[in-house]
Amino acid sequence: MPSYFAPVKDMMFLYEKLRDNKNYNDLERYNEVSSDLVKDILEEAAKINQNLILPLAKAGDENPAVLENGVVRTPPGYKEAYQKYIEDGWTSLSCDPKYGGQGMPKTVSAFFDEMLSSASLSFKLYSELSIGAYNCINHHATDEIKDKYLPKIVEGKWSGTMCLTEPVCGTDLGLLKTKAVSQSDGTYKITGQKIFITSGDHDLTENIVHLVLARSTDSPPGTKGISLFLVPKFLVNQDGSVGQRNGISTGSIETKMGIKGSATCVLNFDDATGYMIGPKDKGLNAMFTMMNLERIVVGIQGLGISEIAYQNSLAYAKERKQGKTNNSKSTNGADFIIDHADIRRTLLNMKSIIEGERALCFWLSQQTEVSLHHPDEKIKQEASDYVSLMTPVVKSLFTDLAMEITSDAMQIHGGYGYTKDQGIEQLYRDNRITPIYEGTNSVQAADLVFRKLINRNGDVISKYLEMIKSECENKHEKVKSFTKDLTHYLDILSKFTGWIVDKSKIEKDDVSAAANDYLKTLGYISIAFSWIKILEISFKDYEENKEFYSDKINTATFYFEKVLPRAEYHYKSAVSGSSNIMKFKFN
Repeated sequence: MPSYFAPVKDMMFLYEKLRDNKNYNDLERYNEVSSDLVKDILEEAAKINQNLILPLAKAGDENPAVLENGVVRTPPGYKEAYQKYIEDGWTSLSCDPKYGGQGMPKTVSAFFDEMLSSASLSFKLYSELSIGAYNCINHHATDEIKDKYLPKIVEGKWSGTMCLTEPVCGTDLGLLKTKAVSQSDGTYKITGQKIFITSGDHDLTENIVHLVLARSTDSPPGTKGISLFLVPKFLVNQDGSVGQRNGISTGSIETKMGIKGSATCVLNFDDATGYMIGPKDKGLNAMFTMMNLERIVVGIQGLGISEIAYQNSLAYAKERKQGKTNNSKSTNGADFIIDHADIRRTLLNMKSIIEGERALCFWLSQQTEVSLHHPDEKIKQEASDYVSLMTPVVKSLFTDLAMEITSDAMQIHGGYGYTKDQGIEQLYRDNRITPIYEGTNSVQAADLVFRKLINRNGDVISKYLEMIKSECENKHEKVKSFTKDLTHYLDILSKFTGWIVDKSKIEKDDVSAAANDYLKTLGYISIAFSWIKILEISFKDYEENKEFYSDKINTATFYFEKVLPRAEYHYKSAVSGSSNIMKFKFN
């Protein structure tokens, strides 16, 4: 089983030194969230993830969730761990105190999401969708529904799901068949089948609150006729107690490559009672409240799995001897593989990407809070635009790079990495879903280039690039060589953006073929921007902690020299166009 030590020190560095967004710091709701409080939370989070949840990863992989006589049973140890998890209040961390939550900002809860992803992604998924359901209900439901359902979800006694995908549709939800029939009492009868439903059924909670997309019988076809419904596994009595079973059954559990401890279900709705959430025929708008935040969390899943893969690769490289280095001083036997240049390069590649991603995610968490809570509508909208722009980047780039990092981790472990003994191959398998679910990474790239660069609020990408350029001004003297490099890549991204905008008017296949390259170019540059922020602190406060800041400076140097140049490669590849691709005849 892999070992794991939560990177609390690095997280606290970000929280204490990079919480530099004035608009975020103006939010009065977080005035009492001190560094000491955050450190206490993260240290407790580290304990539960390292000691209680980490062993569940192997248990869930070897003994997956099963469906027995209509009942879904989670892997051994899950029920006991989940009870401890909710008793300690982890489901309530970022929820509104009005419903029993602790009211912590996403700058804190994102760190916890990363830890939980490192420890056991399968276990995490049972509570993760609950928070998504909480956010959606909190934003769009009536006060009556909020008061009835949210306290139990926040407490962790009830869980949540989102039910979108059907056998006939995944990304193209306009094709969905699930129907909703209006009843005289204001409820609806929901009939249809949903597939690939994460945590769709299980034995961890008293009730499961499904958020279901369906079409009312009098609604138009396509996406314009989709509504959102709350459909509980068990109906809820007037006093809030759990009542009789609703018309929902589990048809099967998917047999998967990874995240085997998570029950991915086929759910059948047979005249199940549902309650409309938000306006009729506006279901996709409401569901995207859940999906967009979930996409960022999926990116954090990739970051968390990358972190544990790196930690175990580093530990193995320090103890495994193989061959002699070019400058070997050993007179008898082999050298440790960490002394080989290529292994060091691989480890630094992992480290520079992970720490840069974590810093970018912390920046995005601040923007998210501003977009949700700032009183100034203009500032709120600008932050919302930045979050919208970066959501597909974080979701896609972080998960794609996690595939690279987990693959490299297996390579460092050699044959042992390919066997189940070390647990490294499980990290690769578990992460493989992250580039697929919540909208495949290619869909995210298309969303970025066709919808996010320019929206109803104007040229968002230009505002983002100008913001980076502005923040790179007046930096520490030793940071200037890095900002000079970044300026070169910002110019490339500006040219790339202009090419995308021009091509979108005359040849959209060129844009589609370039979408993934554009997303990666933007992503690598965004991570570099995060490293600039780290470097400014590292040089300015160097004497405070020479060892820590020297590590940061050297890691950033590697990123700028060895990783950031990928951005230019993606640009050059993309602007070759799509002519050959589209004319090619596959036999």
